[in-house]
Amino acid sequence: MKSIDVSGVCNGLVDIFADVTEEQFSPLGFERGTMRLVELDEQAKLLKELTRGKPVMVSGGSVANSLIAVAQLGGKSAMYTRLADDEYGRFYHKECVSLGMKLPVSLADSGATGTCVSLITPDAERTMRTYLGASLDLSDSHIDGSIIHDSKWLFVEGFVFSNSDGGRAAIKEAIRVARAANTKVAVTCSDAWIVNGFSEPLQEALQSTDLIFANEEESAALSGKRDVVESGRVLKERFPHVVLTAGPKGAFVWWEGEEIHVPAFPCEPRDLTGAGDAFAGGFLYGISHGLSPADAARKACFLAHNVIIQVGARLTGDVKRLWDAV
Repeated sequence: MKSIDVSGVCNGLVDIFADVTEEQFSPLGFERGTMRLVELDEQAKLLKELTRGKPVMVSGGSVANSLIAVAQLGGKSAMYTRLADDEYGRFYHKECVSLGMKLPVSLADSGATGTCVSLITPDAERTMRTYLGASLDLSDSHIDGSIIHDSKWLFVEGFVFSNSDGGRAAIKEAIRVARAANTKVAVTCSDAWIVNGFSEPLQEALQSTDLIFANEEESAALSGKRDVVESGRVLKERFPHVVLTAGPKGAFVWWEGEEIHVPAFPCEPRDLTGAGDAFAGGFLYGISHGLSPADAARKACFLAHNVIIQVGARLTGDVKRLWDAV
C-alpha cells in the first residue's frame, strides 16, 4: 500500500502578489497574462518598485501549490525542489513540513531561493516574472527513489523543462523510478511557451504519462486545435487520460473512454493566479481517495473557484471544509 498520495518535481518559489493599477502596469511594457523568466537584478528592480505597495508573500510555485493543496485536504504529499539556505528557503521549508509534507532535497548552501512576482491588474489577470534561483540546481542526483516508490502519483511541472539540463534530468529520473514502481505519472504543461519551446523533452516525458493537465492555450499548442473540446478529442488518442481547464467554461475530462464536462462555479474573479494549481491538486487528491473523475473534477472546480475570488494562489482557511461542501 502506497502511503503518499502525490509526489512532485517542481520549482519551489516564494510567491509575491501585488495589486497594480493600469497606470502602474502599462509603463512596465509587460505582455499581459504572461510568465517570463528573469535574472536576479531584474527581479530586484521590480521588487523595489513594489515596495511602495503592500505585496503579499507565500510559499508557492505551480505544482508546489497543487502539492500543498493535497496536504491541506488531509492527504500526503512530497516535493522535490531546491531551496537555498536563506530566509525565504527556511520559511518555505518550515511551512511545508508543518503541513506534514516531505521535502527530501536539502537546502542549498549557496545561492538564493527563487521568487515569482505576480502583478494583478484590475481585470483579475496576472502577469508573472520569475527568478528561479536555487530551483535551477535541481538534478537527477536529488531524486530519492523511495519516496516516488511510495507514491500513488508523480506530478511533473512543465516549467521545470525550461530550467536546465539538470532539471530535465531530474524529471527523466523521476519518471523512470515511477514507471518501475508502478507509480502513475501526471504532467502539467504549465504554459504554451513550454509546449512550443521545449517540445522535445516534454514529448519524451509525455510518452510515459498516464494523465496530462492543460489549459486552453496549452492544449491548442499540443493539438493544433483552438476549440478546447476538439483539442481534448485529439489528445485523448495520444494520452491515457486528459484533463483540460477552460476558465469560465469549466473543466473537460477524458477518462476510460468517457467524456466529462464539469461547469465552472460562477463568480466575479479577483485574481486568476493559482486556479489551475488548485484544480490539479484537488483532482489528484480526489482520484487518489476513491472519487470518480467527475466528482473529483467538480470538487476541484470549487477549489479553483475559491482561489480566484481571493488574492493569492494558495487556498486559505479550512480547505477540507470547502472540499466537503460540494
